[in-house]
Amino acid sequence: MHKTPQVNEVNEFIEIASDFEDPLEVIREALSNSYDAKATQVDIKIEQDDEGRNTLIIEDDGHGMDEDNLSSFFDLGNSNKDDAIGYKGHGTKIYYKSDKIQVETVKDGTQIESVMDQPWAKLNNRELPTYSVDRRDVDEPSRTRIEVHGFQAGQGFDPQQLTYNKIEHYIRWKTIGGSTAWHFSNDFHAMEINVELSPTIDDTRQPIETDNRLKFPAENVDPDGEFVAEAMCKHYPPRELTVSLDDGRELTIEIVGMVGGKEARNKLPTYGKHSAQFGIWLAKDHIKVERYNDAIGADNEFFHFFFIANCQELELSANREKIRNKSGDVYQAITDELDRYMTKVCQETWYRDYIERRKLEDKKRSIQSQESSLEERLERTRGADGLSPSNPAEVIALLERYSANGAPESLQIADFQMNDEVNAILDTANGYEHASVQVKLSDFFEEETPLSNIDRFVCWKLGDLDALTRIERTSYLGEPIRFDFQKGEIQYGSEEPELIPVLELDGKVT
Repeated sequence: MHKTPQVNEVNEFIEIASDFEDPLEVIREALSNSYDAKATQVDIKIEQDDEGRNTLIIEDDGHGMDEDNLSSFFDLGNSNKDDAIGYKGHGTKIYYKSDKIQVETVKDGTQIESVMDQPWAKLNNRELPTYSVDRRDVDEPSRTRIEVHGFQAGQGFDPQQLTYNKIEHYIRWKTIGGSTAWHFSNDFHAMEINVELSPTIDDTRQPIETDNRLKFPAENVDPDGEFVAEAMCKHYPPRELTVSLDDGRELTIEIVGMVGGKEARNKLPTYGKHSAQFGIWLAKDHIKVERYNDAIGADNEFFHFFFIANCQELELSANREKIRNKSGDVYQAITDELDRYMTKVCQETWYRDYIERRKLEDKKRSIQSQESSLEERLERTRGADGLSPSNPAEVIALLERYSANGAPESLQIADFQMNDEVNAILDTANGYEHASVQVKLSDFFEEETPLSNIDRFVCWKLGDLDALTRIERTSYLGEPIRFDFQKGEIQYGSEEPELIPVLELDGKVT
């Protein structure tokens, strides 16, 4: 007896739709579908009503859908686009996370209108949603319009989260809008991309107008000037690398990229943490998926590089965020070839000269910064009759000078931790004391640091006496406090006030 494994269709739809965690992925899928439909223009609008409900509208001038195409749009794993970006039919299921999906499409003189009500609510109620299909003949060019009402996107579509700037960088970085296919493919076609947000979401600028070509900053291989390494940029033109597998199959890797300084790299679109954008990107459909920075080698810093290596044999997760076949021979062959390619890049004379120039300029900057710092300190010293400490460590040095030149009491530094609140231990005639060493005594009290573990203060100056007087009037951390500037001590507490000596070094050290 044989049985066929069963599939829980509702769970499959929920799981696939839930895989899409970033709400902006709905834009990525819309652009991919429009590109697959050979659209030359796609318009996306995101509207929000007074109650905060979102409506996403996608319109393109692609070849439209017939009834079979519409079935593929709504079905799971029934895509008829074998060689297209959305060949698995998973991407459009992100639309199911909504209150309503409306489709209006024209193909070959036939217009189809379709509506699916409450898809997400029905799926979560363990019910498969259905959709209507209405056809009529029209004399119109092909096109498609999709409306997704009440998109369940979480905070990602809140007005505070969704901005033109964020969407534009997302499109250029994470979608077909940042494609490198135009460097390689004869099948590539240009597509204009327009995005408009309702004023309740973002009214700070004009709508986005862009296309589907990722462009590098202008090449600048040998600029003139003293500090120019950050502006340097070299392009590595598109190349097709062919790799043979043990079983006789051949893989094609399409790679293009650049090496550049920070000023050049800042001209690239980014999405997320800036430093996480650079290195060697593996791509499918010329859309970046994951980085493979091992190809750069331990001796080189990845952030100088921005390369995209596309291979159509990579297999991706449903949400296109991860590569699934890393354990197979395809991935191994790709990474081996990238290791060889990037080794050659790093051995080029230009790259070595670029790295050397960066090091020399960094040294020059360090010397100039040091000279500037010394000059500033010298000016402060002159203006303060020779002594003007700027941090607790310099106060410690003055305390040692004070103790070595006939001080009325012996104070030796037993331990010092620059960043601790109680930063010094003093060896005194009465034993070890916990001390807080400050440039200005008043600075300590600005931080409202407890006094319970402090036996003594050492400062260069008392600082802002008015601020200390205000603290005295209002209490400090709920306890009365009195600053006796004549006796050089602090009285703190109510019933049995603690006496904390204050040593002001200004005027006592020469």
